[in-house]
Amino acid sequence: MEQIPFDNTFVKLGADFFQSKSPDPVTDPYLVDFNPEAARLIQIHPGESSREAFVQFFSGSQVLPGSEPLAMVYSGHQFGVYNPRLGDGRGLLLGETRLPNGETWEIHLKGCGPTRFARGFDGRATLRSSIREHLGGEAMHGLGIPTTRSLAVIGIRELIYRERPELAAILVRLSDSHIRFGSFEYFHYTNRPEKVRELADYVLARHFPDIADEPDRYRLLFRRVILSTAHLLAAWQTAGFVHGVMNTDNMSITGTTFDYGPYAFIDRYNPHFTSNHSDTHGRYALGQQPEIAHWNLGKFGETLIGLVPAEHLQQELEGYQPLFNRLLRERMGKKLAIQVLDEEFTTLAGNLLRYLYETRIDYTNFFRRLADYQVDNRETRFESQGQKSDLETWLAHYQRLLDREDTDPEDRRKEMNRVNPKFILRNYLLEGAITKAIQEGDFSEVERLRILLQDPFRDRPEIFAQYKIDPDVYASDTPDAFIEHQLSCSA
Repeated sequence: MEQIPFDNTFVKLGADFFQSKSPDPVTDPYLVDFNPEAARLIQIHPGESSREAFVQFFSGSQVLPGSEPLAMVYSGHQFGVYNPRLGDGRGLLLGETRLPNGETWEIHLKGCGPTRFARGFDGRATLRSSIREHLGGEAMHGLGIPTTRSLAVIGIRELIYRERPELAAILVRLSDSHIRFGSFEYFHYTNRPEKVRELADYVLARHFPDIADEPDRYRLLFRRVILSTAHLLAAWQTAGFVHGVMNTDNMSITGTTFDYGPYAFIDRYNPHFTSNHSDTHGRYALGQQPEIAHWNLGKFGETLIGLVPAEHLQQELEGYQPLFNRLLRERMGKKLAIQVLDEEFTTLAGNLLRYLYETRIDYTNFFRRLADYQVDNRETRFESQGQKSDLETWLAHYQRLLDREDTDPEDRRKEMNRVNPKFILRNYLLEGAITKAIQEGDFSEVERLRILLQDPFRDRPEIFAQYKIDPDVYASDTPDAFIEHQLSCSA
């Protein structure tokens, strides 16, 4: 662990881009949960987590050799309104580690004390929010959706105050990049175009080296960011993921799910659902997310006006919606095991979403059960509250599209079960794990959910027996009392 091969490049941009600062030491930190899969990404042996040095280094109480801690500066549009005073108020980038396979991971501590960007806040994170981000990232990774990862949650033996007194913690986050749309906005709105260029050159060299020397590289950079964002949003929409706070400062330049706050995986399909109780107008509701991503991309594009003619940026931005529509259609085609994605398929998919919205059937379990449709000796169960005739009409249409592709039902079932998860991070399960951790100091359910969600598509009898996981319980529909549960930004 003391030999992590740091190769810190962001610090070379200079003090205009960050504040150098060490984490605030804490007394008697303790390990809440450790993620061996994430540890392997940065070549830390899982056995290292049992050492006292592990919690000392990753709580910030001791400086990790080779690290150069810094708080990044950025601004951003929050709920559509520009906020010039943001930045890493409670987080520090320790540095970057470059691996032999060419991958680079950044190591970041979230909740390690206030920086000059803290805006009067205490610089800490709650245990509740740290567990949520820890498990949210692993759930998304298990689904194959680009995301930050979490190495560990480190508990702190002090109370902090949000809506109520809360236990504090530090999240050890791993990401390919911590540069946000808001990183560019900060220099654009402070009228420092030379810094926008420096940041763009850094992003090109670090993340898009194949286009870094092209004459129109800045336009191509915008195109790449549009592409990765469209891929991400298509994945979110088909997984039923609601981010909750799609501000421009929470949008990653690499198209990675970033900054998990009051997020949720939907229980029932509702395009109007927003998981953030502060989002009273539904700006960040499920059905609004693709358009908000488009709006955010527009704000990012504005920062490049000094590097790319405005008409070229507009041309690139206009490509987002058809690109997103195509990617969404492809993902929905995989969920239904349909390859011919014509107008008839578009009608089929639209009618399905309408049916799911009207009947309030469990979104995840519907697709999982649909995989058994017309498979020998398998019962297809849909617990619908009425409208049986609508389902029969839809299934007849679905069957016509299956017939024209002549797919073997068993092959189709296997194909669908590879993309439609059996397990998702349901909020009531997550809240149960958090409650147990806070009230009893028992972190076993956090570990159990992490193990379960790292491979959400199949049963693993030996693993389930080892961790006492009952698959029928964890795959069950969410109880009505917990449907469309909303959270605060401090969750």
